[in-house]
This record gives sequence, structure tokens and C-alpha cells, in this order.
Amino acid sequence: MKTNISLKIGTASGTLLSISPSIFSEDIVKTVLLAIVGATVSFAVSYFLKWLTKSKK
Repeated sequence: MKTNISLKIGTASGTLLSISPSIFSEDIVKTVLLAIVGATVSFAVSYFLKWLTKSKK
């Protein structure tokens, strides 16, 4: 059975378009800010732990 690429694209775009009205811009901004904070904290902790283990050698 052959899968039609236009069927996959149509299904994916229809799903995205049906979900998009329920996503508010405040949620997107909050998600971006939380991702930035999470990445920054993760980097800082990794850098600190690397420095901590390197200074003991």
C-alpha cells in the first residue's frame, strides 16, 4: 500500500490549524521565558560542577 505525501501533509497541517486557536500568545511567551531560564540554570550548574571537580584534581 502506497502512502500519499499530500495526505500526510494535509493531516499534519489540519491538526496544527485545529490546535492553533487554543494556544494563546501569553502561553508561548511564558514557555519561551521558562525555556531560557531552564537552559541558563542548566548551563550554570554544569559549568559550576565542572569547575568544582576540576579544582579538586
